[in-house]
Amino acid sequence: MATQHTPAQFPSATVLGYPRIGRRRELKKAVEAYWSGASSLAELEASAEALQLATAARLTELGLTDEAAVPGTFSFYDQVLDTLVALGAVPARFGTLHDDAGRLGLDAYFTLARGNAEQQPLEMTKWFDTNYHYLVPEIGPETVFSLSSERIVEEFSLAKAHGTVTRPYLVGPVTLLALSKASDGAPAGFAPLSRLEDVLPVYAELLGKLAAAGAPWVQLDEPALVADLDLPGGTSAAELGAAVERAYAALTAPAVGAGRPAILLSTPYGGLGEQTAAVAATGAEAVALDLFKGQLPADLAQFAGKTVVAGLVDGHNIWRNDLAASAATLDALREAGARHGFAVAVATSTSTFHVPHDAEEETQLDPQLRSWLAFADQKVREVVTLAGHLAAPGSQDAALAESSRIIATRAEAPGVRRPEVRERTAALTAADFSRSEYGVRAQAQEAVLDLPPLPTTTIGSFPQTAEVRSARARLNKGAIDEAEYERLMKDEIARVIDLQEELGFDVLVHGEPERNDMVQYFAEHLDGFDVTVHGWVQSYGSRCTRPSILWGDVSRQAGASILWGDATSAAPITVPWAAYAQSLTEKPVKGMLTGPVTILAWSFVRDDQPLAETANQVALALRDEIADLEDAGIGIIQVDEPALRELLPLRAADRPAYLDWSVNAFRLATAGAADATQVHTHLCYSEFGVIIDAIDGLDADVTSIEAARSRMEVVTDLEAHGFGRGVGPGVYDIHSPRVPSQQEIEELLARAVEHVPARQLWVNPDCGLKTRGYEETEASLRNLVEAAKVARAALADVSSAV
Repeated sequence: MATQHTPAQFPSATVLGYPRIGRRRELKKAVEAYWSGASSLAELEASAEALQLATAARLTELGLTDEAAVPGTFSFYDQVLDTLVALGAVPARFGTLHDDAGRLGLDAYFTLARGNAEQQPLEMTKWFDTNYHYLVPEIGPETVFSLSSERIVEEFSLAKAHGTVTRPYLVGPVTLLALSKASDGAPAGFAPLSRLEDVLPVYAELLGKLAAAGAPWVQLDEPALVADLDLPGGTSAAELGAAVERAYAALTAPAVGAGRPAILLSTPYGGLGEQTAAVAATGAEAVALDLFKGQLPADLAQFAGKTVVAGLVDGHNIWRNDLAASAATLDALREAGARHGFAVAVATSTSTFHVPHDAEEETQLDPQLRSWLAFADQKVREVVTLAGHLAAPGSQDAALAESSRIIATRAEAPGVRRPEVRERTAALTAADFSRSEYGVRAQAQEAVLDLPPLPTTTIGSFPQTAEVRSARARLNKGAIDEAEYERLMKDEIARVIDLQEELGFDVLVHGEPERNDMVQYFAEHLDGFDVTVHGWVQSYGSRCTRPSILWGDVSRQAGASILWGDATSAAPITVPWAAYAQSLTEKPVKGMLTGPVTILAWSFVRDDQPLAETANQVALALRDEIADLEDAGIGIIQVDEPALRELLPLRAADRPAYLDWSVNAFRLATAGAADATQVHTHLCYSEFGVIIDAIDGLDADVTSIEAARSRMEVVTDLEAHGFGRGVGPGVYDIHSPRVPSQQEIEELLARAVEHVPARQLWVNPDCGLKTRGYEETEASLRNLVEAAKVARAALADVSSAV
C-alpha cells in the first residue's frame, strides 16, 4: 500500500459535483455571446467568475459548510477537455495551439471543442450511462504532456479569496487515458493507457501547485473502474486495476509527500466490483463509492485508514431519496468503520450536474408531483440530513419519517397506474414485434418511392430561427392565438420545403419548427408526463436540454389534434404538420417521431417499475401515431433512437437484457407499419460496434448514423457485420459551426462506398440541424448534395465500364 500523509479531515457531507451551466443558463449565454463576437474574453471570464462564486455561496447556504465540502467542478465546456488542456495533450493535427509561454488559453480550448476551418473538433461520445457527452482525447506515442493550464488552481484561489475553500476536481489519469482514442498517427493496436507513466508527472505537478495554493483536498474521478470498457489495445480489467495501483502509488508516493492535497478517489456511475481491491489498496485518503447503483463491498476492512464516502443520494435522476433506507445503510457503515478503522462521510452517487438546480422553482407542477422530486439543491439537503443522522443517530428521525410518507403517496396517486394501459401491454404477443421480411418490404418500397442511388435527405430538424422561438414564446404567453401560431409555423414549413427543393434533396422533412425539443414535444402530448420551466441540464458544451418527467402510465392524450381537427379518443401528435408539408411537394416527406428508448433516456423516468414496461407503453403510443401518419399518406416515417447506446448498462453481464427490451420496444412501435412504408431510424454519439447486433435487430429499413466527426469509422463495423439494409453514415458534423467542403464530403462518401454496397447508402448529415444557423446550414447542405451527385456519377462510370 502506498505511503499516506496525514490529511485534513474529509467533510462530513458533500456532493461530487453541481450543475455548472447556471440556474438560468448564464454560462451558456456568456459563452455563446463570446463565440459570436458579441462580448469580449474579459466579459466571459467575469461571467464565469460570478457563476463560480454564486455556486459556492449557494452550496454553503444549503449546508455544505465544512472545508472542501464544495466541489470545484466548474467548466467552460467539458470536464474531460479541462483535464486534457491542463495536461497540454493537443493532437498533432491541430498544429500549435500553445502560446509563447507554453500555455493553452480559452481560444485554444474552444478550438479543440469546436474545430476550425481546417480541422474537425475532437470527437464526442456519451459519458457512461448519462445523457452528457464528452470530448474524446486523442493520444498517441507522439503526444507531449506538459502543464499547460493552471485554471483549476486559479478557480480554487478565486473561491478561497471569497471565503470558500473548495475541493478542486480533475478526471483521474486512468479514466482519462482509458476513455481516449488512439491518435491518427498511432500504430495499430496502440493503447493510450500505455502513456500512463508519462502523464503522471504532470498530474503530480498540478497537485503540488494546488497544495501551494492551500487546497486541502482534490477530487480525482475514476468512473472507468465501474464499467466494462472496450479499451484500445485490448486492455483487460486486470490491467486497468494494475494501472490504478501504479497511478496512485506515484501520486501518493513519499516524494510527493505533504506537497499535495489529500486525494478523494471517486468512482461514480456503478459498483467497483473486481476493481474494489485495487482502489482500496491505493494511497488515496478517501474513496467515494456509488452506493445507489452499486453495493457495499463485502470486505470493508480493506478500507482501514481511509474515509469511505457513501454515495447514497442518486446524482442523475430526480426522485426523492428514501432517507430511511439510506440511513440504515449508514448505520451499517458506521458500525463497520468502528470495527475496521475507517471514517464515513455522505455524498451523492455522482455529480449532480445531470439534474436541474431546484425543484422548488417549478411552481407550475402539481404540488404532489413536486413533492416527489429532488433536483440538485434538494439532493444537497438530503446529503446534509443523512450526514446529520450519521453524526447523531435519531436527530433526523422526523425528516426520515416525512421522506417515507411522501414516497408512499406515489403508489396510489391518480395516473401512476392506469388499468387500460397495463391491459394493453399485458395482451401483447410475439406477432406485435415483427414486420415482413426485409426483401419483401424493400421491393414494395422501391415500387412506391423510386429513389436514385445514394438518395439525399436530412435527419429531421432545420434551424430554429429567432422568429420561430419568438412565436412559440408569444403563444405560451397568450400574445398570439393558436391560429396565428399555426400560420407562422406553416410559413416556416413552406420555407424549409422550398429550400430542400432548391437544393435538390430526394427525401424531404418539414423541419420541425413547432417542436421545442425532440422529447419534450412528445411529453407535452402524452399522458403520464410533465415538463419543467427551469429544469435545464447540460448535454454537451453550451447545449442544454430540459428533460421531461415521466411519472405515470403513458398513452396519447385524448382531445383535439394539436391545433387542427376534432376531438378524438387519442389525438395524433404529428400528423397535421407532416400532412401539410407533404401537400407542398411531389417528393416524399418523412414523418418524424422520437423512439421509445430515446424518450426514456432523455427524460427523468419513473423508478417504481421496470424500464421495459415503461418502454412498451411509450412504444404503443408511437405505434398508434405511425398508423395515423400512414392514413394521412406519409410513406416514409423516421423513428429516431439516438440514445439507444446511452442506456446500455456499464457491466457486460447486464447488457443482453437491456438490448432485448430496448430493441423490442422499437420493433413494437414500428411493426404495425405496412410493407410499403419505409421505416427509418437515426442513431448518434455511440461506439456502434458495441451494439451493431442490436442496431441490426431494430429491423429499420434505413438507419442513419453519426459518422463525420469520427471520420467514417463506423463503416468498417457495418462491413464486418454484413449489415444488409439501408444506411446513411453522416457526412456533415452538425455539432460544429464549420462548413464541410464538397471535397471533404466526397472523401467521406468514397470511404463509405469502399466498405458498404452503394445500393444501401444514403447521404445525410450526422444529426438534426436545429442548433445551427441558416447560412452555414445552406452552404453545408449544398456541398452535401453536390458531393452526392459526384459520387453518383462515379458509380455510373463504374457501372458503364463493367
